[in-house]
Amino acid sequence: MTTQKTAQSQDNAQAETPAGRQGLAKPLRTLLDTSGLFAIFAVLFIGLSVMIPDFLTGRNMVGLLLSVTLIGTISTTMMMVLALGEVDLSVASIVAFAGVVAAVVTSASSSVVIGVLGGVAAGGAVGAFNGFVVARFGINSLIATLAAMEFVRGLAYITSGGDAVMITVPAFFELGSASFLGLTLPVWTMIGCFVVFGILLNMTSFGRNVLATGGNAEAAALAGVNVRRLKIIVFGLQGVVAGIAGVLLTSRMGLGDPNTSLGLELAVISACVLGGVALSGGVASITGVLVGVLIMGCVQNAMGLLNVPTFYQYLVRGAILLLAVMFDRWKQTRRSRA
Repeated sequence: MTTQKTAQSQDNAQAETPAGRQGLAKPLRTLLDTSGLFAIFAVLFIGLSVMIPDFLTGRNMVGLLLSVTLIGTISTTMMMVLALGEVDLSVASIVAFAGVVAAVVTSASSSVVIGVLGGVAAGGAVGAFNGFVVARFGINSLIATLAAMEFVRGLAYITSGGDAVMITVPAFFELGSASFLGLTLPVWTMIGCFVVFGILLNMTSFGRNVLATGGNAEAAALAGVNVRRLKIIVFGLQGVVAGIAGVLLTSRMGLGDPNTSLGLELAVISACVLGGVALSGGVASITGVLVGVLIMGCVQNAMGLLNVPTFYQYLVRGAILLLAVMFDRWKQTRRSRA
């Protein structure tokens, strides 16, 4: 009995020491990281459901899902880029360029398949080029993709002749309107991207290499990871997915518009950072990104239902981006102190 009391006293004393308190705090921090975002989303969703009568309706929920397809689809690959320790500001321009190429090729060839392949290939080519420039020449991805954002948007204007391109093949419109189980193809595409890239990130060596490179590129290279090739592949995937999103958006609009998706890159990055992806690289969660996308979508949807003027919506989106970056910085500080 005396021995048991002595052991228990030692355990209590250890728990009261700084090291013991730190050990007890780690599970709490882990719980906060995994469940805190879900709690925020739950409170937001319930609050909007109570305060806005038309929010929690079947029609609005379907519309909400459709409204986040563009951001949600691209965020799955932006997550990989950010986890790699890089950033891609050219995704909005790729969406516009891919859509214009798809519209032009479809109308010229009268083939939906060729048009879709042309648009996706255009997006993939731009993404691979971005990766090559970043990996081969060591240029900061912020600067490289900022330049790409400008010249790819220029390519969209040149390809379209400076105006929207009307699509003359009616079958092309079915891409954006085709539905299954009450959900349209863009929604299923977003769901598919979350599943594919979630598996890729969490269950493959490729995903582990992405996180390892984002955490410490030099250590990853010494461990045998081909960092250059990895960056080209990740940026290439970003371009392909942005191309797919651009083609589907063009199908929904019925034309290829070089002016579309302005500012999309900031919304995508906001959703990723809000979902727990570290801007410094090495940390990413597919479920967190999904919740981040839904939070962004709920806020945007609520502002639409409340008829909030567009210029106030810009203020809200800017505030969300700032809060997301501050939240990311706070988490980095906590991790460095752990």
